[in-house]
Amino acid sequence: MRILGIDPGLNVTGYGVLQAQGQRLHYEASGAIRVAGGALPERLRSLFEGVSTVAREAAADIAVVEIVFVNVNPQSTLLLGQARGAAIAALVACGLPVAEYTALQLKKAVVGHGRATKAQMQQMVTRLLGLPGEPGPDAADALGLAICHAQNHATASAWQRGQALPADPAAAHRGRAAGSLSAGDLRSMRVRRGRLLG
Repeated sequence: MRILGIDPGLNVTGYGVLQAQGQRLHYEASGAIRVAGGALPERLRSLFEGVSTVAREAAADIAVVEIVFVNVNPQSTLLLGQARGAAIAALVACGLPVAEYTALQLKKAVVGHGRATKAQMQQMVTRLLGLPGEPGPDAADALGLAICHAQNHATASAWQRGQALPADPAAAHRGRAAGSLSAGDLRSMRVRRGRLLG
């Protein structure tokens, strides 16, 4: 399964592409789409076109986008929601099914707790995927979304096959490098080094 993670924003939209083979993840690419400035409609068009280009080049089986919740600033939430809508519309127009996860689900899947910082996300994505350097914060979130979906898919597949699951799969990797994960753990991943863009 080839997974495209998208972290939408009106200024910068991160993306990350992973290939999932069972419990193994292969890093493919990541980067950021710089949204052209101007009036909101033009920015949304720029975002739509950028995501469409990435989606076509990624040749993914599924896309993953974060669910937006209302924060302290309603105006910022509204603008982010519009950026998210443009990104989802671009993905669907390219024929991709779209999965969605909350920020809490994303952070728990990658770092192990729901209050992870941007820096912690970058560090853990780098360790889990064995990357030669840290991706930017937007690309790291996009890769994290892809990791989150891959893990949920692996868990669901194992459950359907009747395999035993660990009580807390997130606990198995906390504080450990990707190379030290046990082969039987849902977090166990062999990673092929790929291109790191942006």
